[in-house]
Amino acid sequence: MSEYHIPVMPTECMDALDVKQGKLYFDGTLGGGGHTSEILKRGGRVIATDRDMEAIDYSRMRLSQISDYNGRYTLVKDNFKNVSDVLKSHEIDSLDGAILDLGISSHQVDENLRGFSYSGDGLLDMRMDRDQYLSAMTVVNEYTEDELSRIIYTYGEERFARRIAKKICEIRVGSPIETTKQLSDIVKSCVPESKHGNPAKKTFQAIRIEVNNELSGLGEAVCDIVEALKPGARIAVITFHSLEDRIVKQTFKTLATDCICDKSLPVCICNHKASVKIIGKYKPSTSEQTANSRSKSATLRVAEKLNRA
Repeated sequence: MSEYHIPVMPTECMDALDVKQGKLYFDGTLGGGGHTSEILKRGGRVIATDRDMEAIDYSRMRLSQISDYNGRYTLVKDNFKNVSDVLKSHEIDSLDGAILDLGISSHQVDENLRGFSYSGDGLLDMRMDRDQYLSAMTVVNEYTEDELSRIIYTYGEERFARRIAKKICEIRVGSPIETTKQLSDIVKSCVPESKHGNPAKKTFQAIRIEVNNELSGLGEAVCDIVEALKPGARIAVITFHSLEDRIVKQTFKTLATDCICDKSLPVCICNHKASVKIIGKYKPSTSEQTANSRSKSATLRVAEKLNRA
């Protein structure tokens, strides 16, 4: 599966999920099918979603070449945030495990035509789902200076956000900003050089998150997946930046806590009961980081569904 995307921490994920033959697992971020393939290799069954039809087509082609996998996987073009509807439409009542590998695939980054890369040159796009209207070109050319500044600061944690937004608005007056190279050059002219990689990285991340609405509903989706898990089943979530990791961490913490009332209250009135126990947090090994530099920022968090009966 490495031609399309190199899955991060595949062994750690499979160990965390404790994949068993015949059991059913949800892969909410199919990509190149790396994690799905690992589950199938261990005898499991998979229902997987992805917003990107290229990912669905590629994975279907690759998985179909292994006869032993036939009949054990279902691939659905959808957002993992719609997990409840996806499971219902396929008459699935419960899951034996689930995995989310958030962020973007290597293919999306490497394919200049997709417009995700700040080091390549292609039309500004950044849509995971190419059927949707909103693209990076729309954001860059139609959002107000204040909106751009807010997005770049909030989703990119870029301290030069206002300067970048102002420059974008000045440049686009003459003609639309249409390519990734144009945008990257604009950002570089606003941000001092640093030892910490390409100065356009944070801005591109911010616009990508806005285009794909990546953070909204993430916590709720994790809760929906946990709701669908059988007691003792686990959810594994891989994040690649602090914003999404913070959401996953806080969601796990809330789900693992009995009372979530304001601590100033003398008695509990929420009646909230913990539904998971947190298993752990993991980082890629040194050897994996060396072999796949894109894994360096990854964090794997694992939680297990409690039996509250």
